[in-house]
Amino acid sequence: MQEKVELTPTMEAIAKQYKLVLSEIGENPEREGLLKTPERVAKSLSYLTGGYKMSAADIIQSALFKEEVSEMVVVKDIEIYSMCEHHMLPFFGRAHIAYIPNGQIIGLSKIARVVEVFARRLQVQERLTNEVLVALEEGLKPFGVAVVIECQHLCMMMRGVQKQNSSTTTSAFTGVFKNQATRSEFLKLISKRLH
Repeated sequence: MQEKVELTPTMEAIAKQYKLVLSEIGENPEREGLLKTPERVAKSLSYLTGGYKMSAADIIQSALFKEEVSEMVVVKDIEIYSMCEHHMLPFFGRAHIAYIPNGQIIGLSKIARVVEVFARRLQVQERLTNEVLVALEEGLKPFGVAVVIECQHLCMMMRGVQKQNSSTTTSAFTGVFKNQATRSEFLKLISKRLH
């Protein structure tokens, strides 16, 4: 059973505005199918932009462990669902992240949570890639971080140029991942199916 979410004053204000939007596009916000739509949109928007209320630094600090390992740690295929800040339409895909520890490691699930912090905001993929990289670099102080994000953008697929088969890949690297051999090892690992 899904948890019932109460409307906050902010959500109520958003719902009121969406009722006006429905009228402005030529719909009847009083018809049965749309009666609760403004409230649903307000709740949905609150969830989809919940990253503004989260701190990547706090998430990282909550799960740091001293460990004398210095081999590459890769977490790949982390699902991403975000909202394009230009059209407020979804983009979705996967993030692949690696780091080389420098005396401490992070709980693996926290890497996915860091991605979520920044994905649950109005975004552009380029900034999302860099924000994840910087948060992990600053929080872990590793020998290097690598982030590759691959997404499909509904703002490009269902409006504008309408290219349904297009995808966008962004990448960012720090430290030892600027070395071609290390970067190549990471790219090989994320492209390979090991399971």
